[in-house]
Amino acid sequence: MKRQDEERVAAKLAKAMAMICVRNTMLENIHAGRVPRTKSGDFTDVFVVDADGHRTPWTEVSRIDDDEMRDLMRQVINRLYTLHLRIEEPAFQAFIERWLVPTRKWDEPVLELGPGQPPFTES
Repeated sequence: MKRQDEERVAAKLAKAMAMICVRNTMLENIHAGRVPRTKSGDFTDVFVVDADGHRTPWTEVSRIDDDEMRDLMRQVINRLYTLHLRIEEPAFQAFIERWLVPTRKWDEPVLELGPGQPPFTES
């Protein structure tokens, strides 16, 4: 297979995995809700006040707790596992193709590996 074809297939698979195994998980529920308004544009003017009256800058607030993170990771792992085991099934391939439609508007993936770089960059 030519390198260009490999890249096209890898991009398609990456988008499918992101959509099916990450985006369409409980992450959607965590993402749902109101986003606070900011006049500064960087949210340094937004604070969360907890039940004890402590003000925490929005940029320092954890928006997902340990239980949610554990549940999210379980769901992502289970979906990745399912995708890997069922990827050859025609019905599952049709399911993937349907979910790929919205990804057509997404940016193309880029390789995060380069000369002198570690395999992945930290966010």
